[in-house]
Amino acid sequence: MSKEPVAVVGIGQTRHVAARRDVSIAGLVREAAVRALEDAGLTWADIDAVVIGKAPDFFEGVMMPELYLADALGAVGKPMLRVHTAGSVGGSTALVASNLVSARVHRTVLTLAFEKQSESNAMWGLSLPVPFQQPLLAGAGGFFAPHVRAYMHRTAAPDHIGSLVAFKDRRNALKNPYAHLHEEDITLEKVRASPMLWDPIRYSETCPSSDGACAMVLTDREGAGRAPHPPAWVHGGAMRSEPTLFAGKDAVSPRAGSDCAADVYRQAGITDPRREIDAVEMYVPFSWYEPMWLENLGFAEEGEGWKLTESGATELDGDLPVNPSGGVLSTNPIGASGMLRFAEAALQVRGQAGDHQVEGARKALGHAYGGGSQFFSMWLVGAEPPAS
Repeated sequence: MSKEPVAVVGIGQTRHVAARRDVSIAGLVREAAVRALEDAGLTWADIDAVVIGKAPDFFEGVMMPELYLADALGAVGKPMLRVHTAGSVGGSTALVASNLVSARVHRTVLTLAFEKQSESNAMWGLSLPVPFQQPLLAGAGGFFAPHVRAYMHRTAAPDHIGSLVAFKDRRNALKNPYAHLHEEDITLEKVRASPMLWDPIRYSETCPSSDGACAMVLTDREGAGRAPHPPAWVHGGAMRSEPTLFAGKDAVSPRAGSDCAADVYRQAGITDPRREIDAVEMYVPFSWYEPMWLENLGFAEEGEGWKLTESGATELDGDLPVNPSGGVLSTNPIGASGMLRFAEAALQVRGQAGDHQVEGARKALGHAYGGGSQFFSMWLVGAEPPAS
């Protein structure tokens, strides 16, 4: 049996800030969900199932919060699933929802991801000592900094590349009213002069800690025909994972990431991603991961990712805009960060990204990763339905 084409007809997100003390977790997720329903021109009664995702529970200190969120999300008496794949969970959650529509299990699905980091402390939550595991030191940066240093050593990348990425993404965020960080006075010199946190990662080359949520409404071909706005169509989606540590693991360019991208490109009929994809929303929590992922995802040859960044190709007006929304470097409600990448990719091909719209975007990639560079989820969306 052929798969049902999947359309993104509704997108909603909250304004992302360090602390949303005006709402509970339930109020936060409902805010995003209501906006997605309004965008889709639908009501709660039109939703057949809800798929929700978030990062580890100790990031808020509330165990299994989805159990009390059913009412806020109109899911009472309906199927409700929770997905968890560490930092990539927002993307994985969207893919589970997409697969439910594609397999014709449900016709219209609300998918949502969130984080309310202000109610706990994610950095110290990630620093818990775990027996027989590599220590994370002080938060995720302590884990990933040696991988960045390994990339620099492997490729001879100069040490200013990370600052170029951070400067670009923070400037892009100024065009995105939902972004957490709006640094009006940002300059490249300020980024390069910021304190060193985890050598070689500087303070201004890291993501913030954000409260926020993102929601999307996914539906079938018939539902797309009734939508009030042009939909984004899912052309390909995939998840891959690998262990945190194993003999031969390449932490600089994980096999799970490259395999996931290859599967998405195969589904979407992409043979030259650099030329055929118009915009990329890439999961870059530390600025050096832009050139690293450019290579991992097949946009640049090994050792050439930093040169692509340095050339200006990934700027908003470049030939391969990366993170026109400002990305994770500017907004990071961890559980929702991956879904924001997927949703922003969909906004681009719908022509609804506002001031950070990439002109003429017809195909866009959403990318998320999590854990110790071990969980990957990606989708490619287009302005036209996929070829049958």
